[in-house]
Amino acid sequence: MFKRIAVFLYGVFSYALFFSTFLYAIGFIGNFFVPKTIDGQPEIPFGEALLINSALLGLFAIQHSVMARPAFKRWWTKFIPKPAERSTYVLFSSAALILLFNFWQPIGGVIWNAEDVVGRIVLYSLFGIGWALVLYATFLINHFDLFGLRQVWLYLRGKEYTRLQFKTPSLYKFVRHPLYVGWLMVFWSTPTMTVTHLLFAIATSAYILIAIQLEERDLVDEHGAKYEDYRHTVPMLVPSFKTKQLQQAVN
Repeated sequence: MFKRIAVFLYGVFSYALFFSTFLYAIGFIGNFFVPKTIDGQPEIPFGEALLINSALLGLFAIQHSVMARPAFKRWWTKFIPKPAERSTYVLFSSAALILLFNFWQPIGGVIWNAEDVVGRIVLYSLFGIGWALVLYATFLINHFDLFGLRQVWLYLRGKEYTRLQFKTPSLYKFVRHPLYVGWLMVFWSTPTMTVTHLLFAIATSAYILIAIQLEERDLVDEHGAKYEDYRHTVPMLVPSFKTKQLQQAVN
């Protein structure tokens, strides 16, 4: 029983760290509230800053992708309790983001600056909608399973974990990856696009496109023809509202 309680508390801690990191990320990318944000005055030479930022983004991308692969999970759970696998993934992802927040180096330079009040309101609104979409999309596919709480809760209660069934609720009938659509809105919706922010937006957008390919390959392996049909009838990132397409996706 002690092991179950320990694993449950570990999962709760990992989730709490994630949620704190999630909230900090809003201020970090949006340039408000938090002590250090994505923009600011350059403190080190351009080349050195570019190298550090690229390394931080690369570290997050590698961690996020490698630890999500089924082969890694099978190997990893030889050393940690299986119910804690997802929580560990969440913990390491949060740690990678915390490193990025702390060691990120502003580069300077302005690509665009929306000085019109209406334009700034629109861009900040899209930024906020993007964050809301990210959070909403996680609840559509089971927020608590995605971040490891369901696994440790079932383990605490002595119940066997069951994998979630493939389904296409709400937004998933219109686009395969509403979660990533939200992230793209977050990364690009800024009234002041600096060179630093542009580097961040390009790198994270490229990662999303790569991650989708890896993720969908795993989903095809897991769900077979059902996901293949879904992939061929529902667009990846640009929503479609065609009735025929929706009917095919639901069926």
